[in-house]
Amino acid sequence: MNAVTQRCIKAFMILSLIAASSVSAAEGLADAEKKVLALAKAAISLRSVRGEDNQTQAVAVLFRDALLDGGWSSEDIEIVPLEDTAYFIATWPGTDPSLGPIVISAHMDVVEAKREDWERDPFQPVVENGYLYGRGASDTKFDAAQALIALIELRRQGFTPRRTIKAAFSGDEETTMHSSKLIADRLRHAALVLNVDGAAGVLDEETGQPSYWSWQGAEKTYADFELVITNPGGHSSAPRADNAIAQMSGVLARIAKHRFKPELNDITRDYLTQSADLEPDLEKAAMMRAFVQNPVNPEAVAALRNDPALIGVIGTTCVPTMVDGGHARNALPQRVTAIVNCRIFPGHEKAEIASELRQVAAQTRLEMFEVDADFVVTAPASPFDERFVGAVTQAIGLAFGDMPIIASQASGATDSMWYRALGIPSYGASGTFLKMSDDYSHGLNERVPTGHIQASLLYYTTLLAALASD
Repeated sequence: MNAVTQRCIKAFMILSLIAASSVSAAEGLADAEKKVLALAKAAISLRSVRGEDNQTQAVAVLFRDALLDGGWSSEDIEIVPLEDTAYFIATWPGTDPSLGPIVISAHMDVVEAKREDWERDPFQPVVENGYLYGRGASDTKFDAAQALIALIELRRQGFTPRRTIKAAFSGDEETTMHSSKLIADRLRHAALVLNVDGAAGVLDEETGQPSYWSWQGAEKTYADFELVITNPGGHSSAPRADNAIAQMSGVLARIAKHRFKPELNDITRDYLTQSADLEPDLEKAAMMRAFVQNPVNPEAVAALRNDPALIGVIGTTCVPTMVDGGHARNALPQRVTAIVNCRIFPGHEKAEIASELRQVAAQTRLEMFEVDADFVVTAPASPFDERFVGAVTQAIGLAFGDMPIIASQASGATDSMWYRALGIPSYGASGTFLKMSDDYSHGLNERVPTGHIQASLLYYTTLLAALASD
């Protein structure tokens, strides 16, 4: 029997034991469900928005108190103030300190929400018609509460982790990510990160039943580039060839038409392969499969690039988003600036993409600068880890039933990128299921369904026990 087979048998035995104990423990999840709703509502009521009166530290205190009530000692919980926010790290020591810990990642801050824009007060959470409403309901205070209550439930059940488990929640993920970077640096010895802010389950729009579940194994790198063209200007009655607005218009037109090299990695290969099996448009599904077979197939590349939902899956994208220029209606422009926003496929440095943009721009008077370069970092995709995929498949199947389990690559940024940049595998793996039409993250009237809390808790407890027992 080889080592791989032994590990697989060991993992199966652990998961089977966990599944059996989880089924018997499911009867006690009703009380845990009430705790999730209470904790999530209390967190949502705290306006943890960057700036004046930021209450992120109060959210950390709320989470600390929940863990203290659940059996943690104060010595194992740390709240670290940082600028106008704070971050939170709680430790559940494992029996084998030589093993790298399992990290549960989430963030406590939220984006701004104005009362006059919402139907309900965004910071007065309410449950109506099976939904929890409030800023942070889906991003990501509800899942943070579920993960913490799942930890408490595991401890109540008498589980003893072999690997240390750490809950590490940042306080500025929606803005500067300073705390996100600090946490990752402190936990660079981690074995694996489970990020509850990323990927999720999808409910059928008509039946409301679980349709499929995805985990996030990669993120595209976010980058904003400022483009600047300056000229001497002059009177508009005496036009000249080097008009900054005309020059910038040509630059932006060339960038808008440019298409970066089509690409494929293990994460997007799995996503396209399995999504094709669920795609009702047979021609589209055929193009997805054709691209997987040959990423330079011109017909497949053209078809996927024409689909707004898929163009970002198959490579880097850069698009002009802002323009500002001119100083008077009767004067030649002296300065024009523009912003080009890029979502960079994993494996490419920002400088590499900037260099390609300069070549495409083909304008000698152009200057280019990266905006807020310290807010993001280039990170590779996490490995397609069969043990992790097996564990989440088992946990989702036990909690929600058998369904397709699909890898995904995000176009946005989460705290996972800071871990991945350090070589730590990080996987977005939320236990929440919702309809695609109910995704109001960062938008008005944010909400999350509350009908699957007990199943989500069973998922989290099963998965965490498996990961911490390995």
